[in-house]
Order: sequence, then structure tokens, then C-alpha cells
Amino acid sequence: MHSHPEAADTLIVGAMLYDGTGAPPVERDVALRDGRIVAIGNLSNWLAETVIEANARALAPGFIDVHTHDDTHVIRAPQMLPKISQGVTTVVVGNCGISASPVTLKGDPPDPMNLLGERDAFSYPTFSAYVDAVNAARPAVNVGALIGHTALRNNHMNDLKRAATGDEIAAMRAQLEDALAHGALGLSTGLAYGSAFEASTEEVASLAQPLAAAGALYTTHMRTEFDAILEAMNEAYHIGQHARVPVVISHLKCAGPANWGRSTEVLASLESARKYQPVGCDCYPYSRSSSTLDLKQVTGDIDITITWSTPHPEQAGKLIKDIAAGWGVSQQEAGKRLQPAGAVYHNMSEDDVRRILSHPATMVGSDGLPNDPLPHPRLWGAFPRVLGHYARDAALLPLEEAVRKMTGLSARRFGLSQRGEVHVGWHADLVLFDPARVRDAATFEKPQQVAEGIDAVWVNGVLSYRDGQPTGERAGHFVARGKREAQAEANAF
Repeated sequence: MHSHPEAADTLIVGAMLYDGTGAPPVERDVALRDGRIVAIGNLSNWLAETVIEANARALAPGFIDVHTHDDTHVIRAPQMLPKISQGVTTVVVGNCGISASPVTLKGDPPDPMNLLGERDAFSYPTFSAYVDAVNAARPAVNVGALIGHTALRNNHMNDLKRAATGDEIAAMRAQLEDALAHGALGLSTGLAYGSAFEASTEEVASLAQPLAAAGALYTTHMRTEFDAILEAMNEAYHIGQHARVPVVISHLKCAGPANWGRSTEVLASLESARKYQPVGCDCYPYSRSSSTLDLKQVTGDIDITITWSTPHPEQAGKLIKDIAAGWGVSQQEAGKRLQPAGAVYHNMSEDDVRRILSHPATMVGSDGLPNDPLPHPRLWGAFPRVLGHYARDAALLPLEEAVRKMTGLSARRFGLSQRGEVHVGWHADLVLFDPARVRDAATFEKPQQVAEGIDAVWVNGVLSYRDGQPTGERAGHFVARGKREAQAEANAF
């Protein structure tokens, strides 16, 4: 008796499979057909149109970038090279309280919504208009979306420097409910920014109430990451408890020299909260942060590099202390003259970065700023930096654990169903990389460089990147929030 061979579109042979659960790797063949994984095992009797010899390289679920500001980029630059070149197959947009939709501007976008582009970038008055635009652009990666609290405030308030009224909260909540009905993943806040700092805890807690029924979550760029960080964490936990929803603390860090070394107590706070409610965090693997220029942080105790400035574009790439010296003014005065501007803050300690990154509750997110002319290298390098620099070279964590933080953990937390792990029947989002060669090439001086060792990337079964080059195929689409299963929920946090 001869068994009839099975047929696939693509057969990946002899891979070391890192399945996204944190389990140690096993050698397997994997078959893809019609955008799905159709078999895993010894598939020597299978036929396929395309056979890829993995030669014991690592095969993992496509990486999920849970912290991006790619909202407008997925539409304007749908090839998404900064992400697909890292092995990222899904991005979560709408972080830090800023989202491209639903947005109706009255003038120029308020800081920090300007990170997503100029006024003309905001053309999605409803969330469903944004979903349609993503699908029409057909980006190279899948897109899941959070709704930004600051974006909602912008729509319904004439002054962002105050708390919202009851009527304004009701109007914001109606827009949030509409977005949740169309598949949004949850609500994000950016309470550290001037455009949301005056929002009360009650405003956010009240706005977050529709999240539970939708099975959505709450993510937050907390009110501060400086000295009062523990109080800010308590506020985040309180909002999660009030709304009965999971909480993700965005880019967890100990910012400012006075805070260095406090990651031990910050993580102790996280662990104690996790006994009573679902709480987790994401981080990026660098000791410098990046955002718009915030004069409150221009204190002279850390270096700040200007990445762009509307009135003084010629100062990009320089330290603010050198710009101030050249102008013969104080750093604070130089900051005022440079605004609006972007900045990289040299504000973390390496020990804290390592401690937070290696904690089991931490996911990886790039927080890259694609519209920045001199972006922080995390935009192009975050994921390979974890795999190469931290997992392999520094031996900070096992490779299978690094992969889990980029895949299975992220998909479960955000409700991205049938993604983030390698199982038969699930979506064929995959990355083939060489654990010996993988490394980030992006630097602060030359940030726009593709990583090494990312050999092939499939999005929904379509080979989209190979050997350092995009294939020209783009198979991503909008991903709506999936149904929560109780068991996945337990494993997600």
C-alpha cells in the first residue's frame, strides 16, 4: 500500500521549532496551505510548490509588536519594512492615548498626536473608516488597534488642560463602544502628556467601563515613570479593578537618575497586583526613550538628543546641551525655541532594563516612531536585539522565553486569536531566523538599517520577506479582537 502524499503551498523542512509557548525547541517540518498551518511533524511524504530547507535554523511564530505608533504608517507606507525586516507580522497601533481614529481635528493635532503625522494624516472620523483604510492599503503586516483616550478627548473637548465633564465622558464612551463593536482591542491612555494629565482617575475609570463586556483591555502610558511611579501603577491597577478588565503597563521603565535601581520595587508592585487581577507590561530593550520634547524633562541631569524640530530642523541629531551652549542660552530656553520637537532621552539604567525585560510578565514592544526623521533604533531593531544581544550574547534569558515574550504571551493578552503560537489550523504567521546570526544593525547614529539573520517571514501564509529583502507580496489585514477563552485568559497574565 502506498499512502498518497499530502500537498501544501509551502513546506518548511528541518526547522528547530520554537512554538511560542516557551517550550524548548524541537525539530519539525511545517506545512502551510491557504494561509494556515496544516501540518507539523515529519512531513517527508508531503509535496509542496515551495520547499524551504531550514537547516536547523529557528522557526517561530511571527513576532507581535504590541507597542507601536504605526497607525498612519501601515496605510502610507504599507510595505512596513522597519517591522517585516525584524520578523514582525502583527502590529498593535493606538498606544499611549494617541490613535489615528476615531479622530476629528479642529486644528493641528495636539501633542503628542503629532507623532502620527500632520493634520492631513487624520482622515478617519470613525473607527470603521480606519479599518476600511487598513484593508484597502493591504499592509505587509496584520494590524490590531487600540483606541486612544487623548484622541477621544480631542474629539469632544475644547480644552485638553482640564478634566472631562460627565457629558464629554458619555460622548467619548459612545465612540469607544462603536470602535469596540468594530473589533478594537481596547483603550489606551497617555496620562503623562499635557493633553491628558488633567484627566482624573474617575474620568478614565468611567470611560473604561464598556471594555469588560467587549472582552477588551486597558493599556496605559502611566501618569509618571519618574519618582511617583508606584502611585502611578496603583492608579492603573485601580482603573483595571473598577472596569473589571486586564491592564497592560506600557513601556515599563524607571525614568530619571533618581529612579535608577528601583526596578526591584516596581516589579514587586506588579507581582503583588498580579495576585488579585490580570496585570502585565511591555518594554523595549534599550536604556534610552523617545517621544516629543517635554520641557519638564529638560532639567540638565540627563543627556537629551533632538531628533527633529519644526523651527530648527538643522539641530536634529545634536544634544540639547550643545545646542544651548551654541546659542548662549539655558537648556530650558533652548527647549522652548526648538518646540515643537522630538527627542531621545538618555534616562534609564541598563540593570533596570534587563530586570524588567527578563520578568515573566513582560512582553516586547518597539514603541518605534516611524515618522521621526532620526528615529530611535528600536523602530528597526527591537526584536532582533532581544534575540541576539540579550538572549544569545548576554544570556539574559533562554531563546524560547524571548520568543514567548514576542508571540504567544502577546497574542493571548491582546486577544489575537489563532496567532502567536504554532498549531495546526492556526494562521501561518511565521519567521525563520538564524539564532547564531540574528542581531540588530540599527544604531542611534544610523537607525534605519535592517536586522541581520531574519531569513524568511510569512504573513498569513505568504512569503513576504526573504534574505534581507521584501518579496513585494503584502498579505496583512486588520485583525479584530478575538473571543476570550477562560483558559487562554488565565495563561495570558
